[in-house]
Amino acid sequence: MRNVDAAGLGIGDDYPPRLMGVLNVSEESPYEPSVFDDAGEAAAYVDEELIGEGADIVDVGLESANKRFEVLSAEQELDRLETAVAAMESVSGDAVFSIETRYHEVAEAALDAGFDMVNDICGFADPEMPRVCAERDAAVVKMASPPDLTRPGAIEAVDDIYAALEREGLTEKTIVDPAFGGWSEEKTLEDDRETFHRLREFRALDRPILVSINRKNFLRDLAGRSTEEALPVSLAATAMAVERGAHIVRTHDVAETRDAALVGDAFARERVRHGGEVAVEELDVTSVGDLRRHLDRVDGGSELARRGVVRVFEFADLSPTARETLAEAVSGTNAALAGSGTSRLLVGTPADLSEVVDAASGESSALDAALAAVEEIVE
Repeated sequence: MRNVDAAGLGIGDDYPPRLMGVLNVSEESPYEPSVFDDAGEAAAYVDEELIGEGADIVDVGLESANKRFEVLSAEQELDRLETAVAAMESVSGDAVFSIETRYHEVAEAALDAGFDMVNDICGFADPEMPRVCAERDAAVVKMASPPDLTRPGAIEAVDDIYAALEREGLTEKTIVDPAFGGWSEEKTLEDDRETFHRLREFRALDRPILVSINRKNFLRDLAGRSTEEALPVSLAATAMAVERGAHIVRTHDVAETRDAALVGDAFARERVRHGGEVAVEELDVTSVGDLRRHLDRVDGGSELARRGVVRVFEFADLSPTARETLAEAVSGTNAALAGSGTSRLLVGTPADLSEVVDAASGESSALDAALAAVEEIVE
């Protein structure tokens, strides 16, 4: 996993999780505490509520990305940029400033005015965006989105989100964002949960990951909470996202999110990294899907994915016949069976376990049901 330098701020596996606080200069934005049209008031908010509470990055929005509102043109965003620049220049604290925009003209003007990075919510739908950022050596967040400047994040399936992030390529300083949230009528809460469940797969893009999950409805729904009541569930998800490999958390609740991110980072699995003449890194792979993404990245042949991940299952309350059936099925494979009494541990790759399932099926309905559950999980 490569790191990204954003105006001197290191982002990636070699650094602690970074917090991106939000400032809006768009009167239509729904989260009123972050909305300002006065540069001085905006700067005070950034110093006290964002940087003062631990934000490493301040993301400035010129318009609401909510699908209920009309999309502003580049010219309309540029009209609002003056307030954003004035606010940035009035801030006394130290942070990296990001401009949220879908237009290369706005990104260019913001970077030339002193902004440090870009948050592109349309994922390079403007094909000039990567060029503008690369020429200025600026980090850029690429949010998964259709190639349409009017439809940010309107993608449902995880595989399509991954493909959208690959589309138009990635700069050396790209950070990827899988775009959580209700960006389209078709996108369901279950779609977001599936994306969160498979978050590790996005590490195969070899770029740091940003998540924006603060008080999102796919989390609120789980706990039956309103937006105002959803901070605890957001913090739980933040710790999980960081443990699964997220590097930046975009949030309105900086102080609380900082603590949750630190917990996730502290309990994430240690991965071997050596950057010598021959670099080596232990990849964060826990499933067939994770490994398949990495194999695709190095043209390694995705058929190897089912032979590269080990799974362990415990079978309990086995009858003598079922124990004998399992032992015979395992004997002709590379899987292993261990244990005594009525329980056994079955260990092997998904490919090995599928062979065991095929060999052991048909002997008893009770064992067949358990084997079917194994087969479903390892696929």
